[in-house]
Amino acid sequence: MTLKLHHLRPAPGAKTAKTRVGRGEGSKGKTAGRGTKGTKARYQVPVGFEGGQVPIHMRLPKLKGFKNPFRVEFQVVNLDRLEALFPEGGAVDVDGLVAKGAVRKNQPVKVLGNGEIGVAVQVTADKFSASAKTKIEAAGGSVSER
Repeated sequence: MTLKLHHLRPAPGAKTAKTRVGRGEGSKGKTAGRGTKGTKARYQVPVGFEGGQVPIHMRLPKLKGFKNPFRVEFQVVNLDRLEALFPEGGAVDVDGLVAKGAVRKNQPVKVLGNGEIGVAVQVTADKFSASAKTKIEAAGGSVSER
């Protein structure tokens, strides 16, 4: 006789029936694995119940501040970065900065005055800090907001 799939059976003792607790004294009855007395031994205690102490979800503050839906998050570019990316100077716009990997596309760009710039650049961006504007113009460049 050949062995077929329907002849296979689990090894004796490999499959045991699920223990049904709380079904009489003869088989895990009585406390049914809950130990003796105490809150956890009783029926239907809420998950967040802390024994009458004010629960954590009521101790914590309900709301904290607010989020301004009209906030504009600028991508910043500093002057030293501009000089490193455009050492020969010339026209600098947002598309050029995106192409060089300085900023992400479709987001407003602000030029900040950190560092020095020694080349004349004509920068077009969404915003400029006052220090960036003065340093660019001092180096012989110009700024224009788009």
